[in-house]
Formats: sequence, structure tokens, C-alpha cells
Amino acid sequence: MAGNIEPRRELWILGIKPGDGREDLLSSYLETGGYECRLEQYDNLEAGRPLGIVLDISPFSDDGWGMLLKIKSSPATRNIPVLTVYLSEKGKVGGVFPVAGFFMLPIDEQYLQNRLTVYGLTEEVDTWDLQSMVVSRSGEEKLSRTVESLGFEVVKGYTGKEALALTSIHPVYLMFCSQMLPDMSAFELQERLRLHPYSSNTPLFVLLKDGMKDGEKMAMSREIAHLVRKKQLSCEDFLKYLRRKE
Repeated sequence: MAGNIEPRRELWILGIKPGDGREDLLSSYLETGGYECRLEQYDNLEAGRPLGIVLDISPFSDDGWGMLLKIKSSPATRNIPVLTVYLSEKGKVGGVFPVAGFFMLPIDEQYLQNRLTVYGLTEEVDTWDLQSMVVSRSGEEKLSRTVESLGFEVVKGYTGKEALALTSIHPVYLMFCSQMLPDMSAFELQERLRLHPYSSNTPLFVLLKDGMKDGEKMAMSREIAHLVRKKQLSCEDFLKYLRRKE
């Protein structure tokens, strides 16, 4: 059956040490969904160019956060879609974080403009008054100016709770959020946004900080640990997240 699957549908699993076996359940989920998949290494990514990457960013990963930063820092690989997941020590799928995408800071203005156009998010700015939200402790002025130049009105939030309050009053068309806010992570903010019909489908882009130290990476992994489910995700639930990324 695998021989009938188009090569373009191949997904790579990253963030797991070869020989651990932690990828086995995840691989079975992907294969059930009709995807060809394999455990791979970052060094092969530029030449391999998979359809997408499923990346473990749990505390048990093989430097998952470091790999994410490298993928999104390199012009050769930053366009490859990445679905971040939380795998337990034994490889159970505990959480999936299907954000719209990732951008490195400081922002590359031309790249941001190009990607939003590719995603089809700029098509209606000349027809409607659309708002975007930037959620960051610093306000990210350069990013805000770039988004405004595309025709969006920019609303700013400085904490996750403030962002949730603002979107409850006036939903926004898209959102940019620092990977870590004073009160929650970008992934937690997305989880909370998804609880409400007015914000459940809002595209959220995560802003990544370059040069994260090992302690910061581990802190981020632990921060998202409380978001995972006590029971592992079923294959059906996992594939729903994955197909949302396509």
C-alpha cells in the first residue's frame, strides 16, 4: 500500500533520537492517515525537502526547540510547514499545537509580506477593514509597521489575558504572538482562543526568539507540558490537527 502513496505526501519526524523508538506510535498514526513518513535528521532537511515536518518539542525531545529555530532561521528550509507535538517519554501523543506558522525575530519584512500573501491572508484587505493583533511584551514595532503597510489595522496586547479580553470584544482576522508571554505561552493562548466560536479559527503565528539558551528551551518545553492531555490523543484526533495544517 505504501508504494501507491505519492512521494510528495512524505512527512519527516524530527526531534527524536534514532533508536529510541518514541516515533513508533506517531508513525502508525501518520501511516493510517495515508502519509509516508520516516524519522529523519535536521542535516538532511535541505536536500530532502519533505511535504512537512512533525516535530517533538517535549522535554524528552532531542533538542526540538533548537531544531525549530534552525528550520525557521534558514531561507532554505523556513517555508517547510512544521506541526509541533508533545510526545511522552514512551512516545504517546499527548498534545498537538497546530499554529498557522512561525516567524523569526527580528522580523524579515519582505519574507513576512510574501508568506502572508501565499497564505491568502492579504486578499481582502482592500475590501474590508481588517484587524490583526500583535501580542508581545515589547509591542514589536517593526512587525506592527509591516503588517500595517499591508492594509491591516493593528491592535496590541501585552499579555495573553489581555489578548483574550480584546478578542472577546472585537475578533481579529489574524494574530502574531511571542512564543512566551508574561502569563502564558503562545500555545496556551491558542488553546484558549479555540474555546470560543469567534476566535476558534483565527490564524496565529508564533514569533520565535533567536539564540534561545538550553535553559530557556527546557523552560518552554515544561511550560507546554501542562497543556497535554492525561490520555494520549487518538489517531483520529491527531489526524484532524494534521489535516488542518495542509
